[in-house]
Amino acid sequence: MHGVILYAMRDYRMEQKEMLRDPRERYLRNIRQLTFGGENAEAYFSFDGKKLIFQSTRPPFKADQIFTMNIDGSEVRLVSTGKGRCTCGFWSPDGKKILYSSTDWMGDEPPPPPDRSHGYVWGLFPYRLYIANADGSNRIAITEDDHYNAEGSFHPKGDRILFTTTRYGNLDLCEYNLRTRQFRRLTDEIGYNGGAFYSWDGKYIVYRAYHPKTKEEIEEFQQLLKRRLVRPSKLELWVMTADGKRKWQVSRLGGANFAPFMRPGNRQIIFSSNHHDPRGREFDLFLINLDGTGLTRITYTPEFDGFPMFSRDGKQLVWASNRNAKVRGETNIFIADFVENSLF
Repeated sequence: MHGVILYAMRDYRMEQKEMLRDPRERYLRNIRQLTFGGENAEAYFSFDGKKLIFQSTRPPFKADQIFTMNIDGSEVRLVSTGKGRCTCGFWSPDGKKILYSSTDWMGDEPPPPPDRSHGYVWGLFPYRLYIANADGSNRIAITEDDHYNAEGSFHPKGDRILFTTTRYGNLDLCEYNLRTRQFRRLTDEIGYNGGAFYSWDGKYIVYRAYHPKTKEEIEEFQQLLKRRLVRPSKLELWVMTADGKRKWQVSRLGGANFAPFMRPGNRQIIFSSNHHDPRGREFDLFLINLDGTGLTRITYTPEFDGFPMFSRDGKQLVWASNRNAKVRGETNIFIADFVENSLF
């Protein structure tokens, strides 16, 4: 009887794994679901690959808060204050600090969602950027204004922070030097420049951008910006050298191409896109070479796969997905081994 139970448990685990993976997802092996219920997104590896930091809207919280957990989904811990609205957590290279943005400086209640009378838009809430100990204690503000200061990440050396800000009257990438306490603007092209990460070796910055061209596009962007809104329906992938001196556009796919992260080795970018769906509703993960060639589809979930990140050794991939959702709109964190030319 004991043997029968063991076989039944093994078959059940195999069934669960097959439910999590589409047979066409040949680059993903051993998919594990780490969260169950709520809206969970933007999970990022610690530099040693042992932990994740992520944002989640779950009871009793009214809006996203920042949590950490082990890569097997255990020891989930709230590291933000539980107040306001939070976004974009990230680890320092030594794992002793975390970075995230929050509106809790202006009150306990989260700001209301954006006005959708303008269509599908993102709210540019008055986030301040904070550094805290890994358990959330001893928090220090990096920014102390009411601009949008979010989408932050650490340089692999731990001496700089990259983030998106409206402080220059646009949506720009900005670098903050933790030693000199100086801010440096990295983009000045009108439009949205954001979602940036350093490559694992710190040589490059990958980001998403929308640069309106026509008079009508520029006017719409600026009017939305005045209302603290941005429309993310047209985004392409860009790369710059870490010193900001050289920039180039990687993708020209149309649609919304976002959440780029550079694969170790600096030859490819993984990202989420809806360019392949005429309705623009299905988002999947893709790989693309830095020169825009070699587009390769990674996931096939009917609704949403997004916010991918490779571990530092490139062997694991973490991302957010609607797969295996129990209720509509549920988004969970998944992790998998990333393999090439694998046969199952």
